[in-house]
Amino acid sequence: MIFAHDTEHALAVVVDLINTGPAASGTERLDGLPALRDFVRRNAFSGVTALTAADLDHVRDLRDRFHAVFSAPGVPAAVTLVNAVIGAVRATPRLTDHDGYDWHVHFFAPGAPMGEHLAADCGMALAYVVAAGELDRLRVCAAPGCARVLVDLSRNRCRRYCDSRTCGNRMHVAAYRARRREAGESDPADAGAPAG
Repeated sequence: MIFAHDTEHALAVVVDLINTGPAASGTERLDGLPALRDFVRRNAFSGVTALTAADLDHVRDLRDRFHAVFSAPGVPAAVTLVNAVIGAVRATPRLTDHDGYDWHVHFFAPGAPMGEHLAADCGMALAYVVAAGELDRLRVCAAPGCARVLVDLSRNRCRRYCDSRTCGNRMHVAAYRARRREAGESDPADAGAPAG
């Protein structure tokens, strides 16, 4: 594990949040309160009270601000972006061991609205990444046509695709076919194709 469990969980939440947006996925997947409730459920948030339209607006704004960190041209720009997020929230760090997890730190105040919850915990997770000199672990998928983001937590920093089953598999198959073409071999997938 590169970061503490709570930090890695918050980074996974950031990735999931960014990938709900049109800039990453091509469509708006946080298109209303039911979608926001699903996001909260999917990411096992604790202490989230009733969600409102204001929460949805705040979460979408944070999504754009977090996305900007992934495309920051360098550490100084990322620092400015992260500081703007965490500086705008009243952080109340406290240790907790809820829901069967070992002791970890929450940075949001008890009962805080969803946006403050995200800004505090996810903003601090991004701050830890930058402070550890690991900004290059925040990436955009390397597959052509995919703009989804990922956090590379692999030991040797080799993760390039948002999902190994979709983008990764598609790119490996394309590379295999290109090697076969270069070697002058026919592609078994083309064997049943009609001549044209």
